[in-house]
Amino acid sequence: MLTGAQIPFPIVADRIGEIANLYGMIAPNVSNTSTVRDVFIIDPEQIIRAILVYPITNGRNIPEILRLLIALQTTDEFNVITPANWQPGDPVLVPPPRTYTQLVERVNDPSQQGLECADWFWCYKPILTTK
Repeated sequence: MLTGAQIPFPIVADRIGEIANLYGMIAPNVSNTSTVRDVFIIDPEQIIRAILVYPITNGRNIPEILRLLIALQTTDEFNVITPANWQPGDPVLVPPPRTYTQLVERVNDPSQQGLECADWFWCYKPILTTK
């Protein structure tokens, strides 16, 4: 049934299992006709960024998949790190300084850079995601 709904991302139907076999998504001792429950997140440059594998007996966690997708987009856009259980709107981790000069700047006045630091290598900052 056609509904006219526009889906803004690619969806792949792999009815004969060709893609599933190519990527090793069929578990040993499982029927080739069973539904595959693997999720691949592939970025615009065609790089696989995440692979989630769910057993045939368990469903996928769609809110977690969306959280992961937004986290990947946020880390790419802002050059930050999202900690475990991060949700959009939560503070993010800032990568450690790469040079001695950056280290000195961070230690001397982290608040000027909008950072809250537990130590020179462990700093958070608030970030507004647009996703």
